[in-house]
Amino acid sequence: MSRDRLTVEEEQNLMKFDYDLFVIGAGSAGLAAAKKAAELGFRVAICEQEALGGTCVNRGCIPKKMIVYAADFVLQNQMAHSYGYPWSDCQQHFDWTLFIKSVHHQVKCIHDSYLEQLQKSGIELIQNHATFVDAHTIEIHDRQITSDKILIATGAHPVKPDIPGIEYSISSREMFQLPYLPKRLAILGGGYIGVEFASMMHAFGCEVTLIDSDEMILSGFDDDIRFGVQDGLKKRGIRFFNNSTVAEIKLVDSDGFVLKIAGKTEEILATDTILVATGRAPNTDNLDLEKAGVELGEKGAIKVDEYSRTTQENIFAVGDCTNRLQLTPVARSEGTAFANTVFGNKPQKLNYGYVPSAVFTRPEAASVGMTETQGREKFGESVKCYCTHFQPLLYKLTEQDGQAIIKLVVEGDSERVLGAHMVGEHAAEIIQSLAVAIRKGITKQDLDDTIGIHPTTAEEFLTLN
Repeated sequence: MSRDRLTVEEEQNLMKFDYDLFVIGAGSAGLAAAKKAAELGFRVAICEQEALGGTCVNRGCIPKKMIVYAADFVLQNQMAHSYGYPWSDCQQHFDWTLFIKSVHHQVKCIHDSYLEQLQKSGIELIQNHATFVDAHTIEIHDRQITSDKILIATGAHPVKPDIPGIEYSISSREMFQLPYLPKRLAILGGGYIGVEFASMMHAFGCEVTLIDSDEMILSGFDDDIRFGVQDGLKKRGIRFFNNSTVAEIKLVDSDGFVLKIAGKTEEILATDTILVATGRAPNTDNLDLEKAGVELGEKGAIKVDEYSRTTQENIFAVGDCTNRLQLTPVARSEGTAFANTVFGNKPQKLNYGYVPSAVFTRPEAASVGMTETQGREKFGESVKCYCTHFQPLLYKLTEQDGQAIIKLVVEGDSERVLGAHMVGEHAAEIIQSLAVAIRKGITKQDLDDTIGIHPTTAEEFLTLN
């Protein structure tokens, strides 16, 4: 129902409120929804108590990828000085403090760009904390604002386990504020956040130990990919304590701590920095949601239907404050789908079945679709897998092993591709392209019939036996 299509009665009903849409949270999801609704001609305001852009821009995807690139320069330099690529040695120094200043400057540029976009779209930005008064009323400081529709897009935050001494640890949020590089870094948690920081910080010369309660890192990914990444990181010198937990953290002196590790590994570990990356929880506290009739589900996530509607008819929720996939592109798509459904007269539901994801470690990993385990659970014995391990050309002249893994999960006589998984150089870019084809029902034969580009890693997907 774009604004120019409203009846006189509908227009009068909307004018009873200060806004047609009020968005709480200016992260990827909230910004996408606000801009789309404003584009359709509706009166929109957005509230954010921190910096524009949410986790992704300020303490997630963007600054993290910049650190990945910086770490790559270090790794490429090491490779260039190997015997196969005989560049002369030269003295180099990485200035972490200067680098982080540059990262923060780029983040500020993104903030400025978002602010300009909001101003051009006629969206009011209110920078403060919001709480509900009722289903149509928001209170911000000493001001009450009414809105026909309200969208909650407050994101999520890191959570820490209840361990004695956990107060000495930091979360991923503080990693971007470190004044200097730690010499010894202990990481609790083997999800993508912990694993990515392990890879990056080790490249800068940190002594990294990762403690994970699972048998292998990256729970939820295909087992071959999990093994490939962990094995590759082990070969680089990162230590892993799997099937283990931290029982206690003690302060030794102003520069160090000791961790008591329990489980499969019983050890005392000395370190000077402790990163906890054991999960995230929705930002749903202190919103007074009960006053608006909005119900919470498991782990404090907002209950929503397939159109992102909460238990209150005029209130919606998107992004990490719900119990769906916690990925930036998903949050952005949910925000746009909400606006199309509610304001654009184009009901839109997301398909979460073929969402690609990546782990920006070195070696890099990426996946789309079903893992082998998921495929067999759904289709049984009709599932087949094609998998190969090989050394890319890049590593042939180096002393590094640099193994790559590619894997297809297919089903039935048609061999329709259910999932594609990869460990190796440019995995994210390659899997991103395959994701489109897999959504369209591509088969193994379709890949076999495609002529590849040689020599590339991607062509291996077209020659699997």
